[in-house]
Amino acid sequence: MKLGVFVSDYELTNDTLDRVGPDGLILVANGVYHASLKGSKLLGKYSTLYALSEDLETRGIDPSTVDSKVKVVNYSGLVDVIFNDFEKIAWL
Repeated sequence: MKLGVFVSDYELTNDTLDRVGPDGLILVANGVYHASLKGSKLLGKYSTLYALSEDLETRGIDPSTVDSKVKVVNYSGLVDVIFNDFEKIAWL
């Protein structure tokens, strides 16, 4: 399975995500805004979504308010996800 790491605005990288076709997505940096945006296209597009807790907190987003489809992980959890659950990584 492929894992994408999403750091930007969905509208600007939609084509890239479609070409790479990741099975899961980690939301980091400004990408974490999608974890709490109602109606974000990313929430309906991927069955496996993660958001980096440190990036949520840096942007003033309470991790308890993210969409239920998104699993919040810290840096240690991120490393576990990358190395234990997925074969390839695409940085977007």
